[in-house]
This record gives sequence, structure tokens and C-alpha cells, in this order.
Amino acid sequence: MQVRYVPDPVRFCRMTTQEIRDAFLIETLFAPERIEMLYCDVDRVIVGSAVPVGGPLTLSAAEQLRAEYFCQRRELGILNIGGAGQVVVDGRSFPMANLDCLYVGRGSRQIEFVSASPAQPARFYLLSYPAHREYPTTLIPKAQANPVHLGSIEQANKRTIYQCIHPKGVPSCQLVMGFTVLEPGCVWNTMPPHTHERRMEVYMYFHMPANARVFHLMGRPSETRHIVVAEGQAVISPSWSIHSGVGTAAYTFCWGMGGENQTFEDMDHLTMDDIR
Repeated sequence: MQVRYVPDPVRFCRMTTQEIRDAFLIETLFAPERIEMLYCDVDRVIVGSAVPVGGPLTLSAAEQLRAEYFCQRRELGILNIGGAGQVVVDGRSFPMANLDCLYVGRGSRQIEFVSASPAQPARFYLLSYPAHREYPTTLIPKAQANPVHLGSIEQANKRTIYQCIHPKGVPSCQLVMGFTVLEPGCVWNTMPPHTHERRMEVYMYFHMPANARVFHLMGRPSETRHIVVAEGQAVISPSWSIHSGVGTAAYTFCWGMGGENQTFEDMDHLTMDDIR
């Protein structure tokens, strides 16, 4: 498991493009036949992926966790962005189609990932935070996610937010997770942007053409920078940073948060005049 320590906002303003990419961008996700994991010091989030092809992949506790098993002190959100597959949690199988989500509660001992077809393997995105209490492992098919419609064609930001793991849906200790789908011809998300000092967030961009890119905007409102992001890559967003983006084509992204509270609407909203 990789370990990443994120710079503070003062150092961030002085960093080069490559230094910013090295600190905040995760480029190593979705390698076939592997489980990839990255541990970040911001709220102790773990970002990862599992792409089983020839056989099952089993999630184990990395040495850095000092745990008997991965979810001994953690909860886990899983989003399938690939072909059909299943996740087996302590012997119980959860079939997962594209854009189905699974919440795995603290105390779950054995977690396996399986693809239905090696020709079209499942691509499981993983997001985990520490947990101090247990909630039941629950499957959230896309049809059962809570849709929130925002934006307009005129502003090139018509999109649907699908809330999967959240206080009014599938409960968790601190993880809040879902995904946002932009309509064809729409390229902007979360603009004007916001911050939320009480939570950090991770954006993972996917369902993009191979030659498409998203320009992910981050930093304090008065000192913004951007990271050019490709399909299947993720960006770590500390609580002090905005998190917004514009693409060369429509895209989908998974958002996930953890921190002091789970209130989705708890945001420090900004205006266009605040952005530099």
C-alpha cells in the first residue's frame, strides 16, 4: 500500500505542476489482476481499486494498518465502474452491475472481488475511512440510489447526483459516497465551487473517452490551480480546497467524503467573485 502525506495550503501555492500531481493525483488505480491501495494522512482515507480477471482477489490488511483484517477498524464503500461482478463479504455474495454500490461495515472479516467475465472484468473502486461503530453491509443498486438533478444545458452543467451511502439512505459511520453523471454536451461540475472545512473529499473520474481529460480545479479560492485528469484517476481534496472541474467531454465521477460530519449540505459556498 502506498502512503501519501498531503502538503498544507501555504506550500501548495509554491508547488510546480508535477509536485501538485505527485501530491494529490492518484494515477495507479484499476490495474488488471491487482488490488491497488493508497493511504493518505488526511482523515486517514484509503483510496483503492480491485480488477479481478482470472480469479478472485482477496482484500487483506496492509502492514501499515496494524490490523488483523482490513475492516477491523474501518468501513468501506465499493463502486463498480466496469463489467458485471460480485463482492463476497464473509461468505455472502453481492452481485454488482455497472454503477452499483456496496457498503461494507466495520467488522467484516473476508472480502473477495470476482468478475463475471474475464473479457469484461468488473472494475471496483474502493474508498475507506476509519469507523468507530458498525453498520450492516448493504448493496445499493443504481436504481435505488437517491437522484438529485442539478444544472442546465445553457450552463453546460446539467447533471444528476446519485447519493448511495448517506444519512437518509444507507447509513454509515462517517463515509458519504455517491457519483455524478453529466449529460451529453455538459462539461462543468460544482461551479461556483465550495469548501467544507469539516470534511475532506476524493473525486474519481471515469466513463470518459480515452482522449478526453478533466481539468480539476483545486486550492484555496484565492489561489487556485488545476490538475489534468484522465479516465480512472482520482484527486485528493483536503478540507481547505475547492473541488470542481471542466472536461473536454461529458464524464462521470465518484465523490466520497469523510470527516467531522455527514451533512451533505454543510458547505461553505463561494461566488464567482471569490475565485482567483
